[in-house]
Amino acid sequence: MEMTEPTVYSFTKQRRRPLKALRHFRELIRNKEDTTQVFHVIQALNGDSFQKQFVKFATSEKGRKRLEENIYLPPLLDNHDWLRTLPDDSFGRAYLNFMETEGLTAQGLVDEYAGSSIDRDYGHPDMNIYGDRLRDTHDMLHVLTGYGRDALGEASVLGFSHAQHGGPGVIFIAYGAALEIRKTAPKGAPVLKSVTEARKIGKAAQDIVYEDVMALLPLPLEEVRARLGITMPTHYHEVHRMMRDKGIDPYGVIGAQTAAA
Repeated sequence: MEMTEPTVYSFTKQRRRPLKALRHFRELIRNKEDTTQVFHVIQALNGDSFQKQFVKFATSEKGRKRLEENIYLPPLLDNHDWLRTLPDDSFGRAYLNFMETEGLTAQGLVDEYAGSSIDRDYGHPDMNIYGDRLRDTHDMLHVLTGYGRDALGEASVLGFSHAQHGGPGVIFIAYGAALEIRKTAPKGAPVLKSVTEARKIGKAAQDIVYEDVMALLPLPLEEVRARLGITMPTHYHEVHRMMRDKGIDPYGVIGAQTAAA
């Protein structure tokens, strides 16, 4: 039987640009809805982190299988009619509820990237597949971890992602946002601890990017969490409780500040 040579991946070393990252982060703080700034910060600071994580993915058994399948997820995830046929307690129904409640679509995230002026061509088709899977599973992380789309929820999801994929830009945004949130949160609220806890949870969990996502969607949400080793956070919900006790809307933090600036 003829043996095929393993694919050798090469990439150009990427320079980090901290001043550019800081400028885009300030824009993000001014308008937390402008999520394209997140992409710019990550690109400016991550250097070769993405490429190194891709090589790890591509040389793993599961990663190679995902590359061979080359399944493009957005149109499948946006098939809400199919998701509605899944059991009430399924991961897929929880994902559907989250996306509809938040007014999101998988294609919408694709469009955000497309409008960010960031080149999404990583120089190799396999790298592009991996990059797409990172993007297209982001909202699933909210569902699996229980973090909402408030500023601290997004920061905590980034902390979770950093533990699995690395990237200085990702953790810079996570803790940078947490520091901004702490300015408004009640004294003693475990804001930074929420991000740190998210990193701990992410480090202990399996990476959904490696998994057969479509096969997970029909399964009970709690079973998927157990399979991936995802435990529920506590500090995040404590911050929300303390904010509400003080009459602070957790979903208005940062955005409310900047509107008044």
